[in-house]
Amino acid sequence: MGHPNAEQLLQRALDLELLTERQFQEVWASVGTRLAPVEDVKKQLLRGEYMTNYQLERLVKGERSGYFHGPYKVLYAVGAGTFARVFRAVHRQTGEVVALKVLRKRYSDKPEQATLFLREGKLGLTLRHSNIVPIYDVATDGKSHYLVMEFVEGWNLRDLVKIRTKIEPLQATQLTMGMVEGLRYAFEHRLTHRDLKLNNVLVTTSWQPKLVDFGLAALDENYGESMDDDMPNTRTIDYAALERATGVRKDDTRSDIYFMGCIFYHMLTGQPPLMETKDRLQRLNKQRFLDVIPIQQCDPTLPHWVCTVVSKAMMLDVARRYQSPAAMLADLAIAERQLIEGGDTVSAEAAAAAMGNYVEPNQHTVLVVESNPKWQDIFREGFKRVNYRVLVIADPERAVTRLRQDNKAAQCVVFCAQGLGEAALNGFNLLSGDDQTVSVPAVLLLDEPQKGWKERASVAAHRIVLTMPITMKELRSKLAALMDR
Repeated sequence: MGHPNAEQLLQRALDLELLTERQFQEVWASVGTRLAPVEDVKKQLLRGEYMTNYQLERLVKGERSGYFHGPYKVLYAVGAGTFARVFRAVHRQTGEVVALKVLRKRYSDKPEQATLFLREGKLGLTLRHSNIVPIYDVATDGKSHYLVMEFVEGWNLRDLVKIRTKIEPLQATQLTMGMVEGLRYAFEHRLTHRDLKLNNVLVTTSWQPKLVDFGLAALDENYGESMDDDMPNTRTIDYAALERATGVRKDDTRSDIYFMGCIFYHMLTGQPPLMETKDRLQRLNKQRFLDVIPIQQCDPTLPHWVCTVVSKAMMLDVARRYQSPAAMLADLAIAERQLIEGGDTVSAEAAAAAMGNYVEPNQHTVLVVESNPKWQDIFREGFKRVNYRVLVIADPERAVTRLRQDNKAAQCVVFCAQGLGEAALNGFNLLSGDDQTVSVPAVLLLDEPQKGWKERASVAAHRIVLTMPITMKELRSKLAALMDR
């Protein structure tokens, strides 16, 4: 189809309902004659805001569809992904401006993929939080499947970082706090994101971050492997690689936390922590995670407060990573306060010591009484692996004093006699002689030569003696049973 003349162009617009009859006449009146050059008519259509560049370009090409989805009129494209395109659109009756996420035609024709797109969109309908882009409607119009979402006036975070090069620590911390608030809300509604990256964060003109595309990563997970060669499973491949490297199941919120740490790192340094590549095998390689340059090494001028949060969020050992968005948010709040107050000259050790004291709701705390640093680390890692919070005190008397002051400081105590000798036995027995500590569950661990001390231990149903050797798994099982009591 050749290029239309002015009259043909306007007639097309009228036929496709891009112009009303009144607007049609107004344009003719403004250009003065039906013989006006087509360029003059195009300029008038744009200048008078009768049409957008996007609509006009398609009209000139002879495109006859894609201008409307249900009651919404498409104004222009704002983004494109593997499975869908995003448009700014306006409701024809109310004038409400929205974002439309429209499934691409080649997938709309495949019932399974269209059904999945609509189902995942409906999951998003349940999320209403100021840091999550809301989905207002999930609809089908003929063969067109689309989501109606809030249109965010602002920037995509990737574009914002490109413009700024990097974002100063306080502002980056506050943006991350907003994102993690959204993540926490979703986590409480049993939803994970599974595609956290700069592109999926929108920032309003008032600098409020909003997460987009909750749940839609499932499209790739269900169909990515069987797609055409030009359709690699690109959205979830980083998550799959991390899960393979760390041995966690799919939909573990701690994977979202890792990639939230990546976003924070990128904002602070201007550099992505993970090597960016389109090569599928390289992205699946565990070495990519091992090669991450520590943030303090990448930029030694950054405050330790923010580096501590990034480092913990990006721990490859999942037991040492933040265990929930709420835990990360607690440390971000400390970092924000310190940056506002100017406390950015502390050491890395001091920053780390001030953080990490958040206790998850219903999270058990185990107090380990052990003097040997090597064994302290073994117990710490062994208990954290099953999401116990671990306190370590080397002195049995001080440990009992701590419990007398607050018998809820720990839900169980482990006294280790291998290094402490009879002091561990005495501490264990002290618990039974005080009203404040008599109900605290406790374990006395005896070495093989010490097993005769069991006769001297003040045992009860919730205070038991175990003799080495014992595996960490067996010890954890005993502790769980005591705390359940």
